[in-house]
This record gives sequence, C-alpha cells and structure tokens, in this order.
Amino acid sequence: MNRFLDAPNTEPERQEYFIERGRELLNNIETRIGRKLTCCVTTFGCQMNARDSEKLLGILEKMGYVSTESEKADLVIFNTCSVRENADNRVFGRLGILSNYKKKNPHMKIGICGCMMQEEHIVEKINKSYPYVDIMFGTHNIHVLAELVVKNLIEDHKVIDIWEEAEGIVEDLPVDRKYSFKSGINITFGCNNFCSYCIVPYVRGRERSRSPKAIIREIEKLVADGVVEVMLLGQNVNSYGKGLEDEISFPDLLREVDKIEGLKRIRFMTPHPKDLSDDLIDAIAESKHVCHHIHLPLQSGSSDILRKMNRRYDKEKYLGIVDKIRERIPDCAITTDIIVGFPGETEEDFMETMDVVQKVGYDSAFTFQYSKRTGTPAAKMDNQVPQEVVTDRFNRLLKEVQTIARAKTKKLEGQVMPVLCETVNTESEGLMTGRLENNSVVHFKGDETMIGEIFNVRLDEANGFYYMGSIVE
Repeated sequence: MNRFLDAPNTEPERQEYFIERGRELLNNIETRIGRKLTCCVTTFGCQMNARDSEKLLGILEKMGYVSTESEKADLVIFNTCSVRENADNRVFGRLGILSNYKKKNPHMKIGICGCMMQEEHIVEKINKSYPYVDIMFGTHNIHVLAELVVKNLIEDHKVIDIWEEAEGIVEDLPVDRKYSFKSGINITFGCNNFCSYCIVPYVRGRERSRSPKAIIREIEKLVADGVVEVMLLGQNVNSYGKGLEDEISFPDLLREVDKIEGLKRIRFMTPHPKDLSDDLIDAIAESKHVCHHIHLPLQSGSSDILRKMNRRYDKEKYLGIVDKIRERIPDCAITTDIIVGFPGETEEDFMETMDVVQKVGYDSAFTFQYSKRTGTPAAKMDNQVPQEVVTDRFNRLLKEVQTIARAKTKKLEGQVMPVLCETVNTESEGLMTGRLENNSVVHFKGDETMIGEIFNVRLDEANGFYYMGSIVE
C-alpha cells in the first residue's frame, strides 16, 4: 500500500493505524447513505476458529461496524474450516446465498478467511465460481483484517492476501468475546504432528507458542473483566513451550494459571496422547481450578491403524495413560475423538476400537466417518474402505458410545455438584443451562441474572446426555 507510507511497520501499531483509517472511511460512507454499516462473522469449525472470529469481530467493531448475526450485513466474513469435506460444501452453499444478498445491497462486501484459504485449489475455485467475493486471507494474517478492508474500500477491487507461514505472534488485538464470563485463550498456534489424515499442519503451519507472560497477562485482564472460566487452546497443548527462549512445559503453565486470583475454572483443548506426561496428570490432580475433564483423542483402537495414522502411540500406551488418569484423578471425565473407516481398516481393527471404548468407558465421544482430504498422505492410500462398511461400523460404534455415556451420566444422578450457569434455555421457558466440571449439560430453574455464576445443583434426573437439576441453597 504505497499510499500509506506513514503507516507504522510494527504490530499491532500498524493495524491500529488502519483501524483508524477504516473508521474514517466508514464514517464517510455512513454519512452518504444515512445509516450505520453492519458486519457479520460466521464461524465454521473448531474452538481455535471461534477464538479467531472473536478477534476479527473485535477489529471490525473498533473500525465502526455494528455487529449483527444476519448474513445480509454490509460486510460478511466466513471464517472457514477444512478438516472435513462437508465443511467446504457448507461454505460454498452459503456463498451462493450471499450472491443474492449482494445484488440487493450495493454496499455489501464479502470476505473469506481461515483454513480453506490456505489450500490453493480452493482459492482458485472461489475465484472462478464466486467472483463476487471481495477479500480473501488465510490463517496466518487475521490480524491484518483492517488493512485489507481499507484497501478494498479505497481501491474497490478484490484483495487476496494469503501468507504461506506466520511472521510471528501479534498480541493485544481487539476482541469481541461471545461470552462475558468465559473465554478461549490461544497458547499455541499450528501443529507439528502431521497425522496422515489431517490437513491442519498444512493450513495452520508449524507450532508456535505464546510467551507465558502474555498468556497470564491476558487471563488476568479477562478475570478483571468478569471471566470465571478459561479454555487454553492449541492443536496440541502438550507441546506448549517448545522453542520459547525461556522454555516452559504445559504442566508448569497450568500451575501458573491456577494461581490467578478470581479464576474459577480452567479447561484445555487438545492434548495429544503421544506426549501426555505424568507431570500433566499430577498438575491437574494438585490444582485448585483445573477441571477434572481430559479430552483424549483415540482416533483408533488398532495399533496398526494408529501407525498408519502417524499417531505415534499404540493401543497399550493409550490404555496405560487412561489407567494413570483413573488412579491419580478418580473422578476425571474422559472424552475422545474416534475416526471410523480409515484406509485399510479391517473388521478386526474396528473391534480393537470397540474394545478400547468398552475398557475406557468414555463420558462422551465425537465419532466421525473418515473423510478424504486432498493433500494428506491418507488420501493417496490404498484400501479405501467402502462407504457401506464405514456406515455400518459407525452406527455400531455410536450405539456403544451412547450406551456407555448414558450409564456414566446415570451414576451422578442425585448428587449435588457445582454448575456454571451459561445461558437461557431456549427450549423451555424459565430454565437456565449450565455445565458441570466434566462438561456435562445441566438444565435448572432460574433467570438470566444468574449467568456467569456457579451454583450448587442437585442432579435430579439424568436424561441421556444431560441432567435436569435444582439449585440447593
């Protein structure tokens, strides 16, 4: 942008400059059309994407846009996911709908960012099939959103700015949190694991850790602003600290976060079984505020399939970790991810997965049918499993997971446990919805003034995957 020679070269000062320039441009447009300009950020995918969207929205609101949930807004941004093909298809379908909105609103701008934009063939498809998209950027430069919007508003032509890799971690970006009482906190970005089925390392880049001081400072500010629960986010939180000038382990970071006064609950997502340490289990067991809930992705119970997946642990090691968790933290909830139908999976391999499910007794599990992703090693593997076989195995697994989870839920019936009240129940008037430490959902009588507070609730009735409860004075 040669016209902006006075723009700072350092971040976040550079983006603060463009936020101010954007505010001036928006004011001029609003004066001309006689109304405020609106924006909508739609998130596809994981909690990392959700946190990125909060930053995108924070930047846009600081520029002067008014946030709305309507995709008829003056600026609509899709923050995309590329983990599974159906996520791509959802985005393409929604883009088609936006074309009609744009024809009726001459001021409308459409932006796409996130993981899909790091795939060259996707960018080419959008350019060809959806030429009305105005702004395209990837996962490594969400912090330059104001700069891209300003360029598009001034030059009035498509802006494509996709970086192959990150140029460092930019701190102190504006954020518009979805919840006042809880927040995600990025502690790492990227992934070095290269599981053979996964596109994430290719679209989010190599692992980078934030400094512990920056993380602690952010959480302290959040707590001062009313946050009582944080979720520490990373593709593999166990790798946190590697490469930092003053290297620190994830368990030690947890211990430091646990000391923050006023913080009530600490969660994290996601640990990798290959390097989940005894020290981490100890840190959770000894903490005052870390929730007794570990999401421990299995993916497959077959050691042979795990090797083909490049997961770098086997069935025995995984079950050994579970045994250590059960011994050290007896009340710890364990949840998981499982993929059915990975290339070469036999009935015997699938039964190994069922065996692990039965031995662990998961509190809940996210089950997926294998989805071929272009650019991953697994997509080129022989012995792709026929769809009818995948569907049959998936249904059998889902039934087993649900049966076990219902039984686990039933065991807590009648107990009194702390519940963080999170939202008004949209299904039944007069009810609120909250979560236990183990992440289970509880519905109970109340009103919206209770949101963000923790209450002792009797779990009166277990209904499959949730409870009906009543507050105990």
